[in-house]
Order: sequence, then structure tokens, then C-alpha cells
Amino acid sequence: MARTPAGTPNDPRGAERFNEARAAQTVAGAKPDLQGGVDAIRETVRVLKPIPGVYRMLDRQGEVLYVGKARSLKARVANYTQVAGLSGRLQRMVSQTRSMEIITTNSEAEALLLEAQLIKRFRPPFNVLLRDDKSFPFILLRADHTFPRIQKHRGARRAKGNYYGPFASAGSVNTTLNALQKLFLLRSCTDSFFNNRDRPCLLYQIKRCSAPCVGRIDAEGYDALVRQAKDFLSGKSGAVQADLERQMADAAKNLDFETAAMLRDRLRAATFIQGSQAINAVGLGDADVFALAAKNGQMSVQSFFIRGGQNWGHRALFPRHTSDVDEAQVLADVMLQFYEEVPPPPTILVDRELPEAELIEAALSELAGRKVRLSIPERGDRRKLMAQAQRNAVEALDRRLAETGTKARLNRELAEFLELDSPPQRIELYDNSHIQGTKAVGAMVVAGPEGFEKGQYRKFNIREAQSNDDFAMMREVMARRFRNFAERQENPAAKPGGHETVLPDLMLIDGGKGQLSSVMRVLEEIGIADEVAVIGIAKGPHHGREGREVFHFPDGREKMLPVNAPLLFHLQNLRDEVHRYVIGAHRAKRSKAITASPLDEIPGIGPARKRALLLHFGTASKVRAAALEDLQRAPGVSATVARKVYDFYHAGG
Repeated sequence: MARTPAGTPNDPRGAERFNEARAAQTVAGAKPDLQGGVDAIRETVRVLKPIPGVYRMLDRQGEVLYVGKARSLKARVANYTQVAGLSGRLQRMVSQTRSMEIITTNSEAEALLLEAQLIKRFRPPFNVLLRDDKSFPFILLRADHTFPRIQKHRGARRAKGNYYGPFASAGSVNTTLNALQKLFLLRSCTDSFFNNRDRPCLLYQIKRCSAPCVGRIDAEGYDALVRQAKDFLSGKSGAVQADLERQMADAAKNLDFETAAMLRDRLRAATFIQGSQAINAVGLGDADVFALAAKNGQMSVQSFFIRGGQNWGHRALFPRHTSDVDEAQVLADVMLQFYEEVPPPPTILVDRELPEAELIEAALSELAGRKVRLSIPERGDRRKLMAQAQRNAVEALDRRLAETGTKARLNRELAEFLELDSPPQRIELYDNSHIQGTKAVGAMVVAGPEGFEKGQYRKFNIREAQSNDDFAMMREVMARRFRNFAERQENPAAKPGGHETVLPDLMLIDGGKGQLSSVMRVLEEIGIADEVAVIGIAKGPHHGREGREVFHFPDGREKMLPVNAPLLFHLQNLRDEVHRYVIGAHRAKRSKAITASPLDEIPGIGPARKRALLLHFGTASKVRAAALEDLQRAPGVSATVARKVYDFYHAGG
């Protein structure tokens, strides 16, 4: 047990463990053995010390059941052996535990941060999970160019520059970004586009860029715009507006009405941004607001993002695995997982007392590199803001429950229409896309009781069925999707791994009898044809006029739904999603092929060498036909590289 700072865990199995479907099966527990779990925990307790750290409960297959942190690992883990004092949920967890993994840390705050990281990585079925497939967008003002670029940014913050956010959605950041371009005239183009301009682009003509690419503004003037943008985004919008008003008055006084009109338009952009972000946050600076609502066993956490006293959007979060967990603990767990992706602001407003609030403050302060304070507002504008967040949390939860009820009803109707034993919990949809058999791609889309599970989508680059044969393509997709099941038929003792070992309750195939029979043939060969319901969806004879679909059953029967049936719309929505996904994958593959070069196939030839060869010879075909001496004379191409290229195209001598 090495003493380890709280950092990203380096576990190569982590990516395979994201599996909500298998997690649900784990919670159910196939063979619980309470005494066996207690014995495994006691074996671990024997070697533990009273120091801070993180522990993981593992089942018999090595899957993570639960991640927890402790000030004293020995005392905390020993509590799980006192089963009489545990809740039913924790007793189920102990009954499935067969081993434990321990990581010690330097402090309890580090343990708290590492716990949140491991929960997000392993998605344990007995932890509260913040399930949100969308990352938060930021506005990035880059600092790696003489004329900095302003842009939308998602993902890891590796680029050098100033990040402003988070924004709740791409729509809110795009609206703000457009207004900022009008206000500060900063460029949004890529560096390659910037470097190859010889005249201003359209953005200059519509007054959304100052055209530094062609010298319409010098570096000093552009720097002044960048400083104004930083001030505005940092909450000093009043000073920026006052400066613009002064410049506009001076321009009007000097009869420079064109400049005055331009400054007026910039002031309007500033007013628009502030108007669209108006909220009771005066004097709050940078802060986040969290409020929780609970009803009918479900919870909603509403988050507001305030930066510089301006509202940058809000988002409703719906945590999972919250049964038998205190509401305050759920809110604390959600916040810690939330700040794994987003830097915490100096102030965080919450609507209730959190367990171990001081420890949470210490952990978030360590994460942010400065003081972070939790606060429960009791009066004034902050209390009004919290009331607004609480109201939004309740309304979001009501909408969620209504949607869940509608989806549950549709799922029941779906089971009845397709003659299933029970409503499906996992639906997989399949489709192929190609042009006359070229650049063929297959796709799998997954839907659960609460909607699409985008983290489970999968693309298949079709390699074997290269002719214009949809049936062969579908067979290849099925064979690869259920490959692990075929391997387990040959070796029953093999350990399952990955989402490929989770059987769907229902498979919907985009196509008619031919595609359906191709799928059934593969499933029969693997030996799982009787374990999965498979239905084909094909366009009906009046599809263009009435929007009817024909549903094909493996036994040859066909069914149709009434034109305006809600279930028909639901199934069409499922089918349209797999269409969207597979067509997007096919277009991406086609685009990549268009920009590809035959020189890409030569091992050891990078972009610089490839560029040098193409500039010297003109085309890839001329490179192929060149003699060894000609290749050696190309600028930037060494004798070794020339020999590699020549040998690649003349392997026979």
C-alpha cells in the first residue's frame, strides 16, 4: 500500500467497467453470501492502518461495487463487518464483496478527491452517480498568438489562454460568443485560415471581426480589444461600457459618425449579453448555486453558474443510485463529482447543511488552488437566487417524472405490441450505411428506460463484406457484436468483459425480411437466438404518404401501427437516431478518405516528409514512379527515407 497523492488512477481496466446494464445486474446480486463478504472484509482489516485513504469493494469477478474514503481506513472498513448496523443496501453490497483494494493518501481531503475520481471512472453500482454525458463548454481566449483567437472549447483545458465558464449548454455559449465578437471584434478563425488571408473575410464585412489578418488593426489596437474582453468576462462590464460610451461621445463630437455608429452597435451587443444573463446575482462575483429536490424516490439537483455577477446558464442534474441515501449526502456526492470536470469558484451556495462541509471545503480548495467557501444563503439577493434555484429543481424533477411516466407507458405498450414477456430495459438498434458497398459502416445505438445511452453506442468499420450486400454487412456486424458470446460457448470458464457480454432485451434491425433473417442466422450459430427478441423495421408500401412502418417478426408475421399512434412515433424516433448516428459515421469515414494520400500507407513517413515529396513531385503517382536517385534529390528527403519509399513501391525488386 503505497502512499499516493490524489491523482487520476492508472487502471487499464477502467474503460471496460463503464457498464450501467451490468451494474444493475450486480446490484440485484446473483448469489449473495453475507458471511463470505464479511470474511473477505475482515481479511483486509487485519493489514490496515489508521491512516487516510480510499477503499474499493470488489465482487468475485473483480468488478468495483463501491468506492469509499476514510480518515482512518482500519476503523472505517471494520464498520462493514458489523452487519446488524448496516442498511439493507449496504448489506447487499457486503454480501457480494469478495476482495478489496486500498490506496492510502496524505490527507482526508486528498482521499475525498480521489474517491470522486474513482467513482466517475468505475461507475460503481452502490455509489451515488452523477450521470451526465455532456461536457460543459467554455469560452477560450487563446494566448499562443500575436492576435489571440476567441473560441468555444470543450474537453481538457490544455491550450494556453484564459478559460471562461462553464456555460450550461452549447446554445448559451454560442449566443454569448456571437455577441462578444460584435462587442470586441476579436478573430474566431483558425491559425491556418488567418495566415493565408490576403483580404478580409465576411466577418469583417458584417462587423464581427477587426481583420488583423490583413492589417486593418495593429497589434497594439488589438491588444486593447483583448484587454477589454478580459475585463468584461471577468465581471468588469460596467467599466468597459463606460469606456465605450466615452469613445462614442468623442467620435460624435468630432463628427466621426461612422465610428460613433460602430461603437453604438458594440454597446448594444454589451447590453444584449447583460440582458440575456440577467439574474439576482449583483455583488456575487464568481459562484455556483446548488439546490436539491426529491420526489417519488428520485432526486434533481439544479445548478446555476454565476461568473462576474452574470448568469452563464443552469443545468438540471439527475443522480442515480440514490435510494436509502440521505439527501444532503447525495448533494455532497454530486458536487464532488461535478467539480472533477469544472474548476470550483470561490463561492458555492447550497440549500442545506452538508455532511463534512469543512472537509469538502478543504478538498475543493486544494483542487482549485485557492480558498473555496460553502455557504447557505439566508437573506437578501442570495436568498432570492437560492429560492429560484430550488423552484427550478422542483420543476425539472416534475418534468423528469412526467417524461419517465410517459416512457414507461410507451415501454409497456412496446412490450405488448411486440409480444415481449416484459418491458425491455435495454434496446439495441442496428443499421448500415455505404455508397455502392464502399466506405461501409455499421452502427449500434442503445436505448434504456430513460432514453438513449450514448456512452454505449458503437460503430463497426465493415471489412469483409465489401460488395454491395446489405445482408452480408449485417451478418458481419452481428458476428462482431456477439463475438464474446461465441467465445464463451467454446470456453464457458472464460471471464466476461466489456459491454459485448450484456444481452439486449430487444434488437430492432433497420430493414425487412432479408436483414432480419441474416441477423437470426448469426444468432442461431452463436446459440443465443432464443434469448433475444429481434424485430425488423421496414418502410411500408405507403411510407412517403402516410409514414407507416412494417414490423417483421422472425416467424414471418408482419404488424403495423395506426398512423397517429404515439408508439409509432416512439419507434420512428428510435429508428431515426440509429440513422443519424450511422450516417454521421459514414460521412466521417468518407471525409477522411477524401483527404487521405497513398503516401499515408508508407511506414515511417510523417507529415513533413510527405509534404516534401508532394511539393517536389506534384502527385503521389509521380512519387510511386520515381527512381531511387530522383527520390534522393528531393529537398528534405534523406537517403534512408528515399530508400523506404522506393522499397515500399518496388518490393519485388
